[in-house]
Amino acid sequence: MTDLLVVVAVVAVLMAIVVPWRISTREAARLARCRDNLGQVGRAVLSFSEDNHQTLPTLIPEQTGALWWWYKEQVKRYVNLTGPSSPKDEVFACPSDRGYSDPIPFHDNGRFDFGSFVYNGVTLPGMPSIAGLKVPAISRPKRTLLVMEWTAHAPLSWHYSKTGKKNMPFYCDAQSVVGFVDGHVNFSKIYYDGYNAAYTQDPIPGYDYQYSGD
Repeated sequence: MTDLLVVVAVVAVLMAIVVPWRISTREAARLARCRDNLGQVGRAVLSFSEDNHQTLPTLIPEQTGALWWWYKEQVKRYVNLTGPSSPKDEVFACPSDRGYSDPIPFHDNGRFDFGSFVYNGVTLPGMPSIAGLKVPAISRPKRTLLVMEWTAHAPLSWHYSKTGKKNMPFYCDAQSVVGFVDGHVNFSKIYYDGYNAAYTQDPIPGYDYQYSGD
């Protein structure tokens, strides 16, 4: 009986070590996939601009779509996607995406054009944005956001969240995968002032990004 208790105790200790390690390894793989996919989407946006007189995507009169997702229809051919968008558009998906208000991930949801990633192109009055700008005119391409996980506009985090799977409330320094105009991708902390969604303003000093193109 004593030997059995020892074995059970050893197994319990091993499980306590192995299970968190497996979870950590799985999340690291998801984060790596998310970064890779976002990098491809960013290159698609830049390829679009090269073919359009160095001009970044902007909402066109005949195009419809939500504020953050309309860009996909303009750039998806640069990642070899044709036809209607669908959950099979894996390059636009982050494996850790768990959505927000709906109980399914953004990349499985037609309301969001089946994509986890958004473009820095919110065209509401007064919002910092790079929609329609020429790439050479962006003064700080290493700091200026191009595309990002939706969570960077909140901010929240799908990877290391302080609120678990609740997706709320927003909080300062939540980390999201973001891509910049110069082409690099980072896992950045996003500023939140406690009142306004992150995408409505550039951060205070000390952060590695900005939404505005000047």
